[in-house]
Amino acid sequence: MTARRSLIRRTALVASTAAAAMVLAACGGSGHDMGSMDSSSSPSTTAPASAPASAGAHNAADVDFAKQMIPHHRQAVAMADLAATRSASADVKALATKIKGAQDPEIRTMSSWLTSWGEPVPQEMQGMDMTSGMPGMMSMDDMDKLKKASGAAFDTMFLQMMVKHHEGAVEMANTEKAKGQYGPTKELASAVVTAQTSEITQMNTLLSKN
Repeated sequence: MTARRSLIRRTALVASTAAAAMVLAACGGSGHDMGSMDSSSSPSTTAPASAPASAGAHNAADVDFAKQMIPHHRQAVAMADLAATRSASADVKALATKIKGAQDPEIRTMSSWLTSWGEPVPQEMQGMDMTSGMPGMMSMDDMDKLKKASGAAFDTMFLQMMVKHHEGAVEMANTEKAKGQYGPTKELASAVVTAQTSEITQMNTLLSKN
C-alpha cells in the first residue's frame, strides 16, 4: 500500500515537472513572437517620414512667388484698366481685357494659398514704389507717365511697358518652376510662362506696326 502511494507521488511529480517545462517553453516562444511583431511593425511607423511630400506641401519659394506675383499682377491689371479708356487701338484694348481677365482670378487664387499657409496677403500699396525685388515692375514715375498719355502715344508706351512687365513675370515664374514645391503653384507658374510669352510676341508684333 505504501509502495503504491510512493509510485503515485512519483508519477504526479513527473507530470507536474513536464507541465512546468511546457509552460516555460510556451512563454519563451511567446516572447520571441512579440519581438518579431515589434520588428515587423517598425517600418510601418517610420515609413511616413521617408515617404515623398504630399501634394499639399509647400516651401519658401512657393510663398515668395505668391507674395511677389500678387502685386506684380495688380500692377498689370491697373495698366490694363488705363488701356480701356486711353488706348486708341482695338487690338491693345482687347489685349488689356485679356490680361485683366487672366490675372484677376490668379490674384484671388494666390491670395487663398497664402491664407491657407498662414501667410499674410500683400496689401494694396497705393502710391508706393513696389519695384524692389520684383523684375519687370514699373516705377511710380513710369505709371504716372502712362496715366498722362493717351491715344497712339499711350498704346506705344503701354506695349513697351507691358512687354517688360511680362518678361519679369516669366522670370519669376521660371524661378518658381525650378525651386517651388507646391504642385498647383508650379502649374500656375507654367501657365504664366506659356500665356505671357505668347502675349510678349503679340505685343512686339503690335509695336512693329506702330
